Amino acid sequence: MLSPEQLLAFLGVALMITASPGPDNLMVLGVGMSRGRRQGMAFGLGCALGCLTHTLLATIGVSALLAASPIAFTALKVAGGLYLVWLGIGAIRSRGGARVDGSKALPDESLRRLFAKGLFANSINPKVVLFFLSFLPQFVIAGHGSVAWQTAQLGLVFTAQACLLFGLLGYFSGAIGLWVNRHPGVGLWLDRVAGTIFIGLGLRLILAR
Repeated sequence: MLSPEQLLAFLGVALMITASPGPDNLMVLGVGMSRGRRQGMAFGLGCALGCLTHTLLATIGVSALLAASPIAFTALKVAGGLYLVWLGIGAIRSRGGARVDGSKALPDESLRRLFAKGLFANSINPKVVLFFLSFLPQFVIAGHGSVAWQTAQLGLVFTAQACLLFGLLGYFSGAIGLWVNRHPGVGLWLDRVAGTIFIGLGLRLILAR
């Protein structure tokens, strides 16, 4: 099982990453503002549960690499560290200005269809696959038991907190969306905080032996 320290460290970073302005949460806010709370929540929960696909792929991939060669596993972590540094630099260089467009007149869709859309969009996103393969292993501790089981637990924790945050975003989409539009600079600072976290995690894995 994950240690309390391991879990809290991962959860804190995961919450910050999920809350930072990005395509998924801005789409959840947009759907909620244009179609209503229930629709925003359905789409958001679909997006969040799409993370289960990436959790499975990361668990299988990490386990296969570790079984093949500890050196390959180390190489994955270093490559993941470089990828996180690259993401961090991009986030810090971002000019922010995130806006939510909830004014579009869109055709009505069932909650099931919106949920499926969110699930499908997240599940097939190759950038999210790459992110999970880079991010989850950073919090795996070899001495804490099965690497595969730790990776799976981390993915489930990430999915759970994404469900909570995206559900809340959908429910309060009107108020949050209008507030984001009135305070575009908030997105800039959230990007900078998330970018700093990415760079710190990446450098820690690149330099650690």
